[in-house]
Amino acid sequence: MVVDVTVMSVDVTPRPEPIRPRPAAVPPLKRARRLVVLGDSTAVGLGDPLPRRGGWRGVGPLVAAALGVDGSGYLNPSFAGARMRCVLTDQVPAAVAHRADVALLVAGMNDTLRPDFDAARVAADLGEVIRRLGETGTTVLPVRFHDHSRVFRLPASLKRALGARVAELNAAIDEVVAREGVPCLDLARLPGAYDLATWSVDRLHPSELGHRMLASGFTGLLAEAGFAVPEPVSLACSGGAEPSTAGHVGWLVLKGIPWLWRRGREFLPYAAVIMWNSFRAR
Repeated sequence: MVVDVTVMSVDVTPRPEPIRPRPAAVPPLKRARRLVVLGDSTAVGLGDPLPRRGGWRGVGPLVAAALGVDGSGYLNPSFAGARMRCVLTDQVPAAVAHRADVALLVAGMNDTLRPDFDAARVAADLGEVIRRLGETGTTVLPVRFHDHSRVFRLPASLKRALGARVAELNAAIDEVVAREGVPCLDLARLPGAYDLATWSVDRLHPSELGHRMLASGFTGLLAEAGFAVPEPVSLACSGGAEPSTAGHVGWLVLKGIPWLWRRGREFLPYAAVIMWNSFRAR
């Protein structure tokens, strides 16, 4: 009997290791060493009084602490009542000289309260602010605004007038932000934006909690933009920093009522037009 034995050869040739894709390199986080805060009274810190020392703290120092920016790297040339043109002409030169890594910009609301409000001009000024700071490598973070009439109670006609102007302002800001490709903090989307605890006694400026919410929103955008945030902002308030009842009344008498009187005289003619147009529509 013949047995057919077939010997199967085994290929022992070494095979190359399969090529595995390398994980994408994660770029290192950017460190902000220099910070500038531009804008109006909210940028100044009004509504967040410093305990025992006097003055204001606000969103700027909170963001600086979160980013690890020391005193020499922090600059705040903002002032109460500033409009967008004020930021461009009076504050940007100092910011450019500071060569900040990050600029926070809170401005535009004062423009809506003036009789010569022009959304196109505000947009042009905002675009120029962003471009000038961008030339020095600064990341600019402007804000778009909430419906402040939901916090500061107003008659229906004034509420419609202010709401219409804020809508115009936000549309202008949206256009510039999209064109320039910069992050923008939407104040209306902040959790608790319309809670009374978020606002100080004057209902015009954020309270300590409100400023902490602003700082948290800004640092969240910066983290998304690749900046390191070593110490995230806490929403726990320090307590004891709120002015006394006498201080509240003093502010209302010395500052609040005169402010409302000045702004009311400037804003009422525009509100009257809104009222007339509403009457005709009905």
